[in-house]
Amino acid sequence: MIITEFPRDLLMTGAIFGVAAFAWAGWAQERPPQHLSWRILLGALGLGGVALAAVTIPAVISNWAQPTAIVFGGPAFAWYVAVFWLEVASMIVLVIIASRRKRRDLVAPIILAIVGIHFIPLAWVFMQPIFILTGVVLTAVAVIAALVPDRSAARSFWCGLFGSGTLLIVGAACTAAGFGELG
Repeated sequence: MIITEFPRDLLMTGAIFGVAAFAWAGWAQERPPQHLSWRILLGALGLGGVALAAVTIPAVISNWAQPTAIVFGGPAFAWYVAVFWLEVASMIVLVIIASRRKRRDLVAPIILAIVGIHFIPLAWVFMQPIFILTGVVLTAVAVIAALVPDRSAARSFWCGLFGSGTLLIVGAACTAAGFGELG
């Protein structure tokens, strides 16, 4: 499920997923359930994201000369740029629509769904099948978060709790594979 041909890309995935896990754990603090244990868990997820980023960012920098699946100007790079801008445009349009319909509670699920969906084509760009699983899980979390009642916790809590957990697990697995390949 993880292809180790490009260890630098795996370390970069760990770095990006670590930062994203930190951000989602922070967003989940918007309105978690009342019990203190939820805030502690979210804090641990956030710190896990910071730790993953702290381990991988220096490794990415020191291994920057290693081969990568995404070469500037190549077809993978063009796909990456196209997917990125399509993702940004989709987020902007859908968040504006949700806000105008007074459904700001759906902003986190919308963004998580778009992030999840964007990983699916990036699986081919980066030649990483694990991105398909990541995309499917994140999108499913977003859909469920949009559907569950939000009386006991904000929808962003569910997105952040399971989104950051998913990103941490996949990021750590990619990081381990990348370090394992580099020796």
